[in-house]
Amino acid sequence: MLPRPGLSSFDYVRMSAHDEATRLLQEHGEAARPLMGGTDLFVRMRDGVIQPQILLDVKHLPGMRDIVCHQNGRSQKLMAYDEQTGLTVGAAATMNEVGRCAEVLAHYPLLAEAANSVASYQLRNRATLGGNLCNGSPAADTAPAVLVLDGRLALYGPDGERDVPANEFFLGPGKTAIRAGELLTAIRFSRLPDGAAGRYIKLGRNKAGDLSIVGVAVFGFPDETASSGYCFRIGLASVAPTPLRPLEAEALLAQNPPGEETFAQAAEKAMEAASPIGDVRASAQYRQAMVRNLTLRGLRDVWAQLSGAR
Repeated sequence: MLPRPGLSSFDYVRMSAHDEATRLLQEHGEAARPLMGGTDLFVRMRDGVIQPQILLDVKHLPGMRDIVCHQNGRSQKLMAYDEQTGLTVGAAATMNEVGRCAEVLAHYPLLAEAANSVASYQLRNRATLGGNLCNGSPAADTAPAVLVLDGRLALYGPDGERDVPANEFFLGPGKTAIRAGELLTAIRFSRLPDGAAGRYIKLGRNKAGDLSIVGVAVFGFPDETASSGYCFRIGLASVAPTPLRPLEAEALLAQNPPGEETFAQAAEKAMEAASPIGDVRASAQYRQAMVRNLTLRGLRDVWAQLSGAR
């Protein structure tokens, strides 16, 4: 006897065109699911949480596994970085592909750090950036980084393509802004401000392969429009119904001189913005305390990078 139930039967269809995928998603509704990495999808199917009748393999569609830059209206493989370019990551690019890309490491290191924190190395060979976001999990490790980097999610559906800002994408546990018949095709990032620095800190029950108890992304850069001279963004995971940015903490950081006192106050604000639940991995009180501690640590680390670069 198997210790867990096996997979229910389903039809596998390898997609050859975006329009074909959106048509089938629209026709079959909840009975059809897109397949990219499958690391979460198959677990949920195994446990009987969902029972799709059709899996649509979309990872081979054009652009779904590309990491490219855009310049002068043309797309090219991201083999070199240009100060005028922006980054586009295909939704089916794996975590290891994102985390090991030399240009991502050099110019979007926060994104690489978040991708490299997901699960284990073996799972990161299958797990995709798009899948991690589409699950709508409050504990998604890449979500805080995508939030603070002002990522935009490209959704392709029956009415064509639309861009959704990351801060409008997560609607609730397991719920996103993806509409019926739509498919996430890419995540786009604009050119980062000069002198930017970031850090992602994940707290789990072990050092590798665990869901986050708390995840905190901190991103900062010089900003002449802020009273403090700097802009700081904070992203939180696993401490609310959705990944979120504590905007009051960010506003405090923009208004007050960077330093230990300001960072401690901002960390308190971040803790107040959290509304975690208690579960088998951690109590709500512990999660809240860790939001404060990890936010403070992240602010210190990012400030050390920013002040050291002056």
